[in-house]
Amino acid sequence: MTVQTKFPAELASTGIKGLDDILRGGLARNRVYLMEGAPGTGKTTAAMQFLMAGAAEGEPGLYITLSETGDELLATAASHGWTLPDLVTIFELIPPENLLDEQQQQSLLYSSDLELGETTRLIFESIEKVRPTRVVIDSLSEIRLLAGGSLRYRRQILALKHYFAKHGATVLMLDDMTTDANDKTVHSVAHAVIRLEELAPVYGAERRRLRVVKYRGQQFRGGFHDFMIRHGGLDVFPRLVASEHRVDFKREALASGVTQLDALLGGGVARGSSTLVLGPAGAGKSLVVMEFVVAAIKRGEKAAMFIFDEELGLLFARAKGLGIDLEALRASGALLIEQVDAAELAPGEFTHKVRECVETQNLQTIVIDSLNGYQAAMPEEQFLVLHMHELLTFLNRRGATTFLTVAQHGLVGDMKAPVDVTYLADTVILMRYFEASGRVRRALSVIKKRTGAHEDTIREYQIDHRGLTVGGPLEGFQGVLRGVPVYVGHSESLLEERV
Repeated sequence: MTVQTKFPAELASTGIKGLDDILRGGLARNRVYLMEGAPGTGKTTAAMQFLMAGAAEGEPGLYITLSETGDELLATAASHGWTLPDLVTIFELIPPENLLDEQQQQSLLYSSDLELGETTRLIFESIEKVRPTRVVIDSLSEIRLLAGGSLRYRRQILALKHYFAKHGATVLMLDDMTTDANDKTVHSVAHAVIRLEELAPVYGAERRRLRVVKYRGQQFRGGFHDFMIRHGGLDVFPRLVASEHRVDFKREALASGVTQLDALLGGGVARGSSTLVLGPAGAGKSLVVMEFVVAAIKRGEKAAMFIFDEELGLLFARAKGLGIDLEALRASGALLIEQVDAAELAPGEFTHKVRECVETQNLQTIVIDSLNGYQAAMPEEQFLVLHMHELLTFLNRRGATTFLTVAQHGLVGDMKAPVDVTYLADTVILMRYFEASGRVRRALSVIKKRTGAHEDTIREYQIDHRGLTVGGPLEGFQGVLRGVPVYVGHSESLLEERV
């Protein structure tokens, strides 16, 4: 495994790019660290990445295992496609034979006294032999059981800490928390504590997250950060902090290319702003945002669409029937379009995907279709609002233009959205069905626009094989947004059916 990122001499890279970001560069050298978490949270994988990152810099590493065999560790490495470098040594610490033989056990001394002393001696011998720069001890639960009590356990950990300090090693101790999850003995001894957690939702894949509990004398990114265990190791997604990202850009009106829609919007939407399109199912929300995507690509920009609710093959066929060839736009490289499975995606990973589109690929138009699907990835509604606030603020500060859709419940009359994010968006476009002359028609209006003036009219629109057509203001009608308007004008202002 090759570690590309270089860090200052006083910091040791963990080998996990996202974790280094959270730790502001890595782990201070010659200190003892604790990584804790229940079995299956990824501690062993993270520890191997830590040692291999050191080996890539020419630093010898030692993995002291008290709970797994050497063959099991090698199998874990192989599952990620790794071959442990020669600089990484695995020391499988097993009890001496006389401690396993009942006939050889002492009767006047507690067996734990012998076992703990022998275990410590074997650890010291392995350090003297390898002279490692990085050390992993897996796991502390075994030492805690041998110690038998909190005081003796703390003294043993302190002895190990002082020993490692003399030998100039950066030590990562793993704790599977299987003996006493409430025992915080090592927390006060360790220079930093990293906790890994696994959550099991009612439906969908398990979710994993980590948190830096403490880090002495070092700034770090607080809070929970999502991560995944994939082939190749841990992939950590640092929590997005929008205030850390800002670029200078020119705010200008971006048109959709649909003349009457742009007139309704006062010339278009502003660059570096967010637009929310609200409406019932089938009203044409996706088509409205696709018009802006096509217009952006015609201006020579790149765009990304994240689709939560629709299968891509069906979306391509539907868009082509409306005169928009999304497949051709994707083939040209101007459009990134990705179908998102909310049941398999952590919210932090999605935010990371969007962030990479803007920062590394310079995509200037972002579409999230829809927030209903994105909400399914969130445990509770208030977290969706917080995630969206940070994401939209980040995109706005980076000069990206964002479009979001929300499907409201119902078809006509009183409509309700599953989550209210209208106050987060800079522009809100409202789409409605209404009845007139025995037919179901569609109308749209702009409810708010922070970045400039807009019409306060309601306009009818039609959707056919030529795309979106928006008519003039429905000046002769009242009650359009309620679904059953009353004609009070002196002239007909409905769109004629197009052939």
